[in-house]
Amino acid sequence: MKRDILPLSTPKAKIDDESKLAFGTEFTDRMFVMEFDRKKGWHSARIQPYGPFSLDPAATVLHYSQEIFEGLKAFRRSDGSIALFRPQDNISRFNRSATRMCMPEVDEKFFLDSLLELIRLESDWVPKSEGTSLYIRPTMIATEAFLGVRPADQYLCYIILSPVGAYYKGGIAPVKIWISDHYVRAAHGGTGEAKTGGNYAASLMAAKEAAENGYDQVLWLDAREKKYVEEVGSMNMIFLYDDKIVTSPLKGTVLDGITRRSVLHLLKDMGYKIEERALSVDEVMEGAGNGRLKEAFGTGTAVVISPVGSFCYKDKCVQLGNGEPGELTMKLYKELTDIQYGRQTDKHDWVVEL
Repeated sequence: MKRDILPLSTPKAKIDDESKLAFGTEFTDRMFVMEFDRKKGWHSARIQPYGPFSLDPAATVLHYSQEIFEGLKAFRRSDGSIALFRPQDNISRFNRSATRMCMPEVDEKFFLDSLLELIRLESDWVPKSEGTSLYIRPTMIATEAFLGVRPADQYLCYIILSPVGAYYKGGIAPVKIWISDHYVRAAHGGTGEAKTGGNYAASLMAAKEAAENGYDQVLWLDAREKKYVEEVGSMNMIFLYDDKIVTSPLKGTVLDGITRRSVLHLLKDMGYKIEERALSVDEVMEGAGNGRLKEAFGTGTAVVISPVGSFCYKDKCVQLGNGEPGELTMKLYKELTDIQYGRQTDKHDWVVEL
């Protein structure tokens, strides 16, 4: 498929003070766009000036939530070069989400080449300060105008870019997590393993209540028994329990996180035994109290690794250790970010350099 590059007439003003960069509020000059029709397939691929779309009020995405997205980053290294972390994995997961949501898959090589070309054109937008990055958001939405419950015949796929500041501007701080025994994020047979907007919409009420009560994140339990921990709204969870690594298995209700996958690989390299099993909420609460649960942390593109300081369940709160980030947590954070920013050799072929 041919890819056009449309002219850019008026570049945006960039933020000079990178310490003021937030997350997902500034966007670059250009974006990648392509369209799909059942009869024509993917067509009209182009890199064009960033701007709004025109959607029919009956567009399927607005009524039946046929929508998927991804999140990954590009990093500016000390020598000025730019690198991406495991972009192929994100694109493969994008296609798995598309299949689950009855949407067309993209050609992975063409999509990656288009993403790299977009970043080359927007390279001046990749920030240079410690901890900053260029956040990348591939998205696909159903655009066919009709009312009726069936997969759409027309889609719009696009990639936008956003320079983002350091997630931990004041240093890494442990989070306080509320374990919800009422709300449910995903059930077996549902869309929990797909990166689709409905999963995140389902988490908003619990997140709102958690914030109102002084918690940073919500940890979801399984939908069937409400007994086993699964994941936090925007992060996979990993536990150091009895000197073993325990994390929820991927059985359709937990997102196959790229950062999760990378961290588990690093832990295996360190010699840790990995148990992908259902950890009960009782094991978490009791383990924090008796010392069997030594560390816990979340993994995700935005946070990289987020240490947990305490868990709260029903009317009880327990602290992990002294409430500070654990030794293993910090070691993993450093190793992973050193690979991303080029401070450490990439032994796993995770990095794609521009």
